[in-house]
Parts: sequence; C-alpha cells; structure tokens
Amino acid sequence: MRSRALFGLLAVLSGICLATQGRINGELGTRLQDGVFAGLISNGLGLIVLVTLVLVMPIGRRGVSRLTQALRERKLRWWQLLGGFAGAYLLFTQGVAITALGVAVFTVATVSGQLLSSLAVDRAGLGPAGPKPVTGRRVLGAGMAVGAVFLAVQGQLDQPEALWLFVLPALAGFGLAWQAAVNGQVRESAGNALAATLVNFSAGTTLLVVGAVVDVLIRGWPAALPGDWWLYTGGAFGMVVIGSSAVVVRVIGVLLLSLCVVAGQLLGAVLLDVFVPARTAQLTWTEVLGTVITLVAVFVAALPSRRGSAKITV
Repeated sequence: MRSRALFGLLAVLSGICLATQGRINGELGTRLQDGVFAGLISNGLGLIVLVTLVLVMPIGRRGVSRLTQALRERKLRWWQLLGGFAGAYLLFTQGVAITALGVAVFTVATVSGQLLSSLAVDRAGLGPAGPKPVTGRRVLGAGMAVGAVFLAVQGQLDQPEALWLFVLPALAGFGLAWQAAVNGQVRESAGNALAATLVNFSAGTTLLVVGAVVDVLIRGWPAALPGDWWLYTGGAFGMVVIGSSAVVVRVIGVLLLSLCVVAGQLLGAVLLDVFVPARTAQLTWTEVLGTVITLVAVFVAALPSRRGSAKITV
C-alpha cells in the first residue's frame, strides 16, 4: 500500500510538471504566433537531450537493444511505439489554446477526455498492469468530470468563435490514456524509462516536423524566436512527465495514473491562473468550482468498489 502511495505521489508531481509545461508552451506559442512550432521546439529540444543521454549512458543503450529484440520477436508491436503522437497533439493544443482559455479551463477539458479514455484503456488491458474492471464508481467519477467541463466553461459559451478551442484539449485527453498504456509497455520491454521516453519523444517530434512543414507551406515562417531562456524548458518538464508515467502505470494502472496526474494538474493549474495569469480576464468562480468538482470526481473514481458490487460489462 505504501508503495502504491509513493507511486501515486510521483504521478501527482508529474501532473504539476504537465501544467507547468502547458503554461510554458502556451506562452512560447503566443510569442511565435504558431503553436505547431512551439510544440516542435519543446519536443525537439527534449529529444536532443534524450539522444545524448542514451548515447552516453549504458542503461540507455541496453534499453534500445532490448526494444529492438522485442520488436523482432513480436513481443512489442510497432504501433506501441507511437505513443508520442498523442503527446505531440497535446503540445499543439497547449501552444494554441492555453493562452486563450487559461490553464484551469484547459486542464478541466483535458481531464474529461483523459478519464473517459482511461476507463476504456484499463478495461481493454492495454497497459502493463493488465485489464481493470469498469465499476460504477469509476463511471460516476468520469461522468462528474465531464459535467465539470461544462460548468467551468459555461461563462464563455456565449463566444461561438472560441468553442472549437474547448474541443482541442478534450481530444488530447483521450489520447493521453492510450499514450500512458503503450509507453508503459515500451518501458517493460526496454527495462528502463530512459529508452521508453526516447521512443515517445522520437514519435512526437516526427509528427511535429510533418505538421511544421505543412504549417510553413500554409502560413509561412513563425515570428522570431524570443530571448527568454525559460520558454525553452518545456521539453524538460515533458521528459519528467513521460518518464515517470511509464514507470508508474505498471504499478497503479492507467485510470489511477490519470487520476493522480489530474490531481497534480489541478494543483498546478489553478495556482498558475491565480498568481501568474496568462490572460487579461480574471479566474471566474465557475472555473474554480468546475476544477473542485473534477477533483472530487478524482477521489470518487479512485475509491475501491464494495465487495460484491456489480461490474459493468462493456
């Protein structure tokens, strides 16, 4: 039990890193006037660091060798190496939507998709922890989170031109659960989180390069690179998120991992919106209440089912 609590705390800390990364990438996207390039810079710099670490550290080289062998023996499927695609899409949404929505609203929207997807991913057993049942309390918690999204954004629903921004992080949340599951499988095959994180960043950077090329052809080159050094640290926070999640998911499963990360995101997101606001509008009570309801939903879904309670077959 103590071990699970420690792994849960690690997941909470990674959630705080995820919220911080979102703020950094959102600001970089605003300065560049291009969310795609902001994501590419964040992921690309992280990939450079990871490649260097794998080359100089024996544990990294051994992990890559084990991954190659697992692919040859079909113990690991090629599509399980594509978890970084979901991360690349999240980076894009961070660069495009966070400054407009605020970190709190962005996080609540992402949470809804993430929790709903986690139910399905755990039920299918896609993660290294194996299949997890869909219980009434898990469904209730996920449903509460969905309701919290509408509450948090209801004050902005009179702006139809901005409604599509809420869809972007919700879809990103759906991808996060699948990403955590397959990254956990990659970590199992590699034997360490360093190689698994490298695979994730490689896939994500590849997708972002393609997106950046299309972006240049359509819109032209982004604005000049800003000089503030902290705008280029998003990749480092992303490395912590991916590496820790790949380790934790084996112990606590996809849904509980998502719930703990959500708790960390909420803790970091609301504080950022209060003390370092990214927009001119003030944080509203509906956003705060929506965040609180989502936090309650986390605990409801995390509660163990009573003995003999019915499982939902899907």
